[in-house]
Order: sequence, then C-alpha cells, then structure tokens
Amino acid sequence: MSLQFMTYAVVGSSFALYIGIAFWSRARNTGDFYIAGRSVSPLANGMATAADWMSAASFISMAGLIAFLGYDGSVYLMGWTGGYVLLALLLAPYLRKFGKFTVPEFIAERYYSKTARIVAVICLIFISFTYVAGQMRGVGIVFSRFLEVDVTVGLLVGMGVVFIYAVLGGMKGITYTQVAQYCVLIFAYTVPAIFIAIQITDNPIPQLAFGSEITGTGTALLDKLDDIVTSLGFHEYTSGTKSKIDVFCITMALMVGTAGLPHVIVRFFTVPRVRDARISAGYALLFIAILYTTAPAVGSMARYNLINTIQPGPVGAVDGNLEYEARPEWFRTWQRTGLVQFEDKNGDGRVQYYNDANPDFADRAAEYGWRGNELTVDRDIMVLANPEIAGLPNWVIALVAAGGIAAALSTAAGLLLVISAAVSHDLIKGIFVPNISEEHELLAGRIAAGLAIVVAGYLGFDPPGWVAQVVAFAFGLAAASLFPVILLGIFFKRVNKYGAIAGMLTGLLFTYGYIEYFKGLFLKWAGSPWGDNVAAHWLFGISPEGIGVIGMCLNFAVAIAVSYLTPPPPERIQRMVDDLRVPRNFDEGKL
Repeated sequence: MSLQFMTYAVVGSSFALYIGIAFWSRARNTGDFYIAGRSVSPLANGMATAADWMSAASFISMAGLIAFLGYDGSVYLMGWTGGYVLLALLLAPYLRKFGKFTVPEFIAERYYSKTARIVAVICLIFISFTYVAGQMRGVGIVFSRFLEVDVTVGLLVGMGVVFIYAVLGGMKGITYTQVAQYCVLIFAYTVPAIFIAIQITDNPIPQLAFGSEITGTGTALLDKLDDIVTSLGFHEYTSGTKSKIDVFCITMALMVGTAGLPHVIVRFFTVPRVRDARISAGYALLFIAILYTTAPAVGSMARYNLINTIQPGPVGAVDGNLEYEARPEWFRTWQRTGLVQFEDKNGDGRVQYYNDANPDFADRAAEYGWRGNELTVDRDIMVLANPEIAGLPNWVIALVAAGGIAAALSTAAGLLLVISAAVSHDLIKGIFVPNISEEHELLAGRIAAGLAIVVAGYLGFDPPGWVAQVVAFAFGLAAASLFPVILLGIFFKRVNKYGAIAGMLTGLLFTYGYIEYFKGLFLKWAGSPWGDNVAAHWLFGISPEGIGVIGMCLNFAVAIAVSYLTPPPPERIQRMVDDLRVPRNFDEGKL
C-alpha cells in the first residue's frame, strides 16, 4: 500500500473523527461556546489542555531544534514544562473561582475599567495571532510533504476542518476534539521513537535509549554524536553556546508565558469546581511529560540518522573517478518540498555537509576540494522526516503526519476560540452592545471565529521564523503583557486600573517592538543592517525569544509605580481581591 494512500486514509479518518465529535458536542448556548458549560471532567480537561498546549511547536519543531541546537535546545523543554507549575499554583484556581468566561473579563472587573478590558483584548489578539502563525506553518509543512499538495491547498484544508469544529462546537466541541487529538498526537510521537530507539540501541524506551550505547559499538549515542558533529565543524552536541543570561531569559519567558497564555488559562474555566482546576493542571503535566521526556531522544536520534544517511557510498569508478549511489528516497522526496536543499558546489556528487561558518574547519575542508556546505535542512522537518530516514513502515509515517496535523489544529482551534470570545464577549457584549441577546452573541462569536481562521491562514503563508521560534515570540508577548496584571490582580490589591493599563501597554509595546526590530517585516524589505553578527546588538545579550522577561519586569515596575502615584482601587475591589484568595464564607462543598 503506497505511502500517499496510507496517509490520506489515516489523516482522512482523523478528520472524520474530529468533525463527528464536533457535531455530537455542538454548542447550543454561549456557556457551551465559551467554557463548555463548565461540565468537563478533570481527566478530559487535562488531556484537552495537553493537546491545546502541545502545539506544532512541541510536536514538529521542538525535537528539530534539539537535533540541531543540542544542549541549547533544553531551554524549550524547561520553559514549556515549568510554566504549568506556575499556572497550577498561582493562577488557575483563582481565575476559575472568579467564574468569568474570558481573561479580559477578569481584568475588566478586577481593574473596574472598560479601557483595561480593551487593552487586554489587544494584548490577547497580538499573542494569539503570533502563536497561530506557527501552527498554520506546521499544517502547511505536513500537507505539502505527505499529501503532496501545494502548501496553499494544505492550509485551506486545515482551515476548513478547524472552521467546522471550532465554529460549530465552540469550546465544547474543541474540548472533546482535543481529547481525541491528544490520543492521536501522543501515539504518533511515541511509536516511531520506540522503533528508532530499538534500531539504534536495542532499547525500546526512548528516554533510556537517549543515554544508551549504539548497538554493536560499545559507544554511547551522545558520545558518538559529539564525535560526529565536532568532526564536521559544529559545536559539541552536549555542550551549549548560548550565554547564561539568554538561557535564563528564554526559559523564564517561556515559563511565565505559559502561565499567561489566554487559550491555556481559559481551559481551567471549563471544569465544574475550583479543586478540579488544580487536578486538571496535574493531569496536563503528566500527559505533557510523556512527549517532553521523549523529545530529547527523538532529536538526538534524528540528527544521528540524518548524518549517517545523507552521504551515499561509492559504487565504483568510471574513468578514474568514483561514482556514488543515488541519495536515499527520503532525501529526494523532501527535496521536492524545498525544505531540504542540496547544491553540489564541487560537482563530485557527494553531499558535503559541514559548518563552513567555522573558519578552522573551512580551511581544512578546502584541502579536500570542498567548496562550502552543500546541504540545507529546515529544522521543522526533523520529526516528520525521522521515520522515513529510519526506513520505518508506511503506516508509521502516515501516523506521524496525522499526529503533526492534530497537534497544529488542536492549538489553532483553542487560539481561534479565545480570539472569537474576545471579539464577541469582551468587545461586542462587554463594550459596544451590552444588551445583545445570547442568540446574537453566539452568532457573533461564530462569525468572529470564521474571520479569525481566515487571518490565521494568511499568517501561515509567511510566518517570521521556525514554528518553535514563532511560538516563543508569542510566549514572550504573553509574559510581558497579561501575566503581570493577572498575577498582581490576584495577589496585590493596591494595583489599580491606571497601573494595569500602563503596565500592559508598556510590556506589550516594548516586547513587540524588540521582536519586530530584530525579526520583523522591515528586515525582509531592507535586509539586516548588522550583517551576520546580529547577537552583538541584542540588549544585554538577550535574544528576541527571551526579551519577554524584560518586558515583564517593565510591566511590573510600571504597574506598581503608576498605582502608587494614583488613587487606590475602590474598597469593594479590595474586598473582592481578599475574597478571591481567602473567601470569608468558605464552603468546601463548593470548591
């Protein structure tokens, strides 16, 4: 059975499942549409939260980053998991107890200001559309390779599927669809990892294979990988090159960004009780850990297999010159997508893959007649191409395609719903048409979701970086804009509306401006003004992925300073904050 037929069958079946769930669980009122009627069990919510959060960045891109960055890629592992601890301890139970539909609604009531609500909506839209651009890129990559269609067609198909279950089912449909998507993506991620771990180390547990010896060699996988990459002029796989301050800032930005992401926070509004919010976070951490402890093994094995399979061996000599066997099928199929590129600079038929940016190695390579690195590999293909590189069966490759699409669509749906809720509930009902009927509000939410899907598809055509990199920008924006005012709103009753508004705007504008300055559109028009040494111009040596920490600090400082320079919040607001943390009429049965 051909790979294309198998892929269409597996991916098509998963789409049918998602759409069937959407019809079964379609939203009938605004409560269903925004928060699934607060009827989701902690176990189901934990699975849905894991799928919502483990996006294309986690499934497709993270192991690819680890494959090429090695030790430096650990910042993504630490940041994206540590954030859930902050969320479970500091935000989720209190926001669930507050009992509202959206994050901007909490900010509006806590800071007694419609202006604060509008600013929160603006922050939410910046965060969500930045995040969703990465998901749409992931959808396009999967479709363009496995279904062998144009990226445009792939994006349109993905948009259509999300439109059906997000617009029809709202949060209720998305929640149960995400439960199914979690099962698909985690199975699709772990099965190939087990096969490849057995191939390389004879150990079926990827987490243990990561530290095991390569079969028949007596050499540990990581030691062998260090030897291979350093012999090609790259830095050691197990050592880092990033500065300590940049590692700290990226990790911190991803952690607090996780706790400030509106599409993740809103998941804890869907459970019946406050206690269930904490339990849901625990389940989510467990389900996320399965993938995240597997990712380092996947990344290292993918880099090992890549290097060992791109170089064909000699098959004989013609007129005194060696001829080489054709490059493997996986290489040629991925070349057609443009995500793997080979330029034979010296005409010898071999793939010269090395770090020609390393002057010491470039000089040595010249002695062998090499004229520069000839291979370019997009980091986002490593997980998707890994089963093909390892020669696994077609059904495993098709399963990976379905898992990648599930990861991208699950997060995209959650993001699009919070954008929809921000428009219909926070702007239309909360600001402009407060007396709108529930039926019309539901219609407005569905229209807003449809429009958001169109914008998301457009962003997927030209995102500003790799999937994980784009998502890191979104986390930085969340860390700098929403997280501080939510945390202060719960634990610091002296902060008022003036401080909250000033803090959000400061954090958002600073962080977005920094990212735009070093990664934005003007660079595409004018080119980099710094040449190859962009990092030398970063503020304090902090990359755009980690700058959200500085934005967060500015937000905290401005919010507190402005609050103390202006009148304190009304007494009722201060009592509300006290009751939010330590309720006066404590009733365990209602918690």
